[in-house]
Amino acid sequence: MESESIRRSLESRGLRFTPQRHCVMAFLAENSGHPTAAEIFEAVNRVDPRSSRATTYNNLRDLVEAGLVREVAVEGRAARYDAKGLRHHHFICDRCGAVEDLEWYEVPQPEAASLGKRQIRECELIARGLCTKCAPGENRGGADSDGSVGLPGDLATFL
Repeated sequence: MESESIRRSLESRGLRFTPQRHCVMAFLAENSGHPTAAEIFEAVNRVDPRSSRATTYNNLRDLVEAGLVREVAVEGRAARYDAKGLRHHHFICDRCGAVEDLEWYEVPQPEAASLGKRQIRECELIARGLCTKCAPGENRGGADSDGSVGLPGDLATFL
């Protein structure tokens, strides 16, 4: 994403264009993965060592609130970030925590009566399970040395 494009995106959402915000947005636009705030800070800090951890985290918060960046919550792990770009859903691996993009499709919204006074801004889907690296099966890896899938403790005991 070019500087001018980033500038327009920020200003259209009421955010000032700063070198630190530019670095965060440029990194997310160029990074096809879903980095954590710490990974983003490390990358931004390599480009601009004057950028503090607090500034990076505050910029991420502002970019999420402005709708330019999506925060993907991963239970029990650090949140991951995604430059909005094309609309898409996410798949999160229960074992390794990998976050992958899924093609967008419309998700049915709840009936108005069930919402009460709530107002939905956006409805997205997060699918959870085992990624192709962790799922059992031929040439996928992920199985333990004895060939078992490695179910979570309580579930393995139950079975």
